[in-house]
Amino acid sequence: MKVPKMTVTGIEAISFYTPQNYVGLDILAAHHGIDPEKFSKGIGQEKIALPGHDEDIVTMAAEAALPIIERAGTQGIDTVLFATESGIDQSKAAAIYLRRLLDLSPNCRCVELKQACYSATAALQMACAHVARKPDRKVLVIASDVARYDRESSGEATQGAGAVAILVSADPKVAEIGTVSGLFTEDIMDFWRPNHRRTPLFDGKASTLRYLNALVEAWNDYRANGGHEFADFAHFCYHVPFSRMGEKANSHLAKANKTPVDMGQVQTGLIYNRQVGNCYTGSIYLAFASLLENAQEDLTGALVGLFSYGSGATGEFFDARIAPGYRDHLFAERHRELLQDRTPVTYDEYVALWDEIDLTQGAPDKARGRFRLAGIEDEKRIYVDRQA
Repeated sequence: MKVPKMTVTGIEAISFYTPQNYVGLDILAAHHGIDPEKFSKGIGQEKIALPGHDEDIVTMAAEAALPIIERAGTQGIDTVLFATESGIDQSKAAAIYLRRLLDLSPNCRCVELKQACYSATAALQMACAHVARKPDRKVLVIASDVARYDRESSGEATQGAGAVAILVSADPKVAEIGTVSGLFTEDIMDFWRPNHRRTPLFDGKASTLRYLNALVEAWNDYRANGGHEFADFAHFCYHVPFSRMGEKANSHLAKANKTPVDMGQVQTGLIYNRQVGNCYTGSIYLAFASLLENAQEDLTGALVGLFSYGSGATGEFFDARIAPGYRDHLFAERHRELLQDRTPVTYDEYVALWDEIDLTQGAPDKARGRFRLAGIEDEKRIYVDRQA
């Protein structure tokens, strides 16, 4: 029996958004009375993106997806998969709010996915499977989060905020997603956030060790399933809670393969993350966008290895092949302007943005984008499109 040819699926477009305000880690260092190199060199971070009180995972997602919708249109999009660990409702999916803001067809499935920082990768794989089955359809994958830790805690410097939007189709103008994955899951308590808490609980040292263990386990499973050899990869992108973690992961995987460590394989993918901070589900795809948009060499045909990790814990290693002409389909200039046109805040301003306000009294109109959270009325979130 002749086996039907599998439909090629992957990334048609990728875009991200991060809020206008940021606090420099030198400001935090000065407040804590410590050497700023503890952050700039110790964890490899420079800035923490800070959402305004009228921004959340929905508004950031809409801002990230808007350029894709403006360029590619809405035709064929029948699914929105919204990955987040910063959920705004225990029942209603953030994807439903997003569908309305983007004016997508109501004939659309909209769901929210959760597994710490990993779930956007589950969404990407689900999207590829759906498109392989129905090549005339497209899926909008969203990774949107606010990484917020207690002030004065060891995690404070690894905060951040942002959203990444990915359009998955059978016309992967940016990158084809490989069909082989390596998986690993174990039940551990390295990072978690009970329902009653605004900020997470975590064991940083344990999480780092379990991350590296999951990386090797997922890699071994990837190879056992027929995945490429280590030497085949030109670059790697990792989940990046902080940039130094990406470097540690790259070193660890190279040593596990008895191969000399080449930090050039990962550094280009860390440029954006240093400027934004941790955006949980989106961090690996922010790294992927950073690689695509900042690499000096032509990546056409290059094989990129990606490792996604979500505490608790699940890890997945998979690959992507960069498409011919990929640069013509990026939003590189828009993203550079987004990062350059930001406002640094003082420590006191950072605290004011970190603290919650009573949204039933309305939110101050500060968001720089088209979409904002106007407030909460009758316990319902009110989202506004400035152009509606």
